[in-house]
Amino acid sequence: MKSVMPSLLVLLLAPGLILAADSGVEGLWWTEDREAVVETRIVDEQLTGRIIWLEQPYHDDGDREGELLRDRENPESDRRDQPVLGMTILSGFEKHREGDWRRGEAYDPDNGRTYSARVRLQDDGATLRLRGYVGSPVFGRSAHWERLEGQPPRDSGMHVDELGERQ
Repeated sequence: MKSVMPSLLVLLLAPGLILAADSGVEGLWWTEDREAVVETRIVDEQLTGRIIWLEQPYHDDGDREGELLRDRENPESDRRDQPVLGMTILSGFEKHREGDWRRGEAYDPDNGRTYSARVRLQDDGATLRLRGYVGSPVFGRSAHWERLEGQPPRDSGMHVDELGERQ
């Protein structure tokens, strides 16, 4: 009986240990152009990501100069007033294997389109490769996001914590 208990304990804890082992995908990531920081988290065993910092959170030209960037290109008219800062842009990713998440969606607020997507950790967890596509990953495009150690800069841009004051 003594030899069965440790084995039973391992079996009961294994699903949680497997999920916890891939927490390396969670964190803060500079987008490729370094104009935004996306926070990724595992929620209900699915990977999600939201914009928590923008270098340029306001329109800088035209009739909307000085206004907070909003999701104006969204095909759903009731969402067009949603601020881009704080927006969830990665959702529904399921763990395929260690460091590899699939069957998710990536939303691009620049054009209002949602793409099928995959996420994979590279470079020992220093880089997140996001592959967005239509139909098949063969017909897609990849972005490489760099892990941000620490917090986004407070001396430039805007953090999501400041959003409530300026909406």
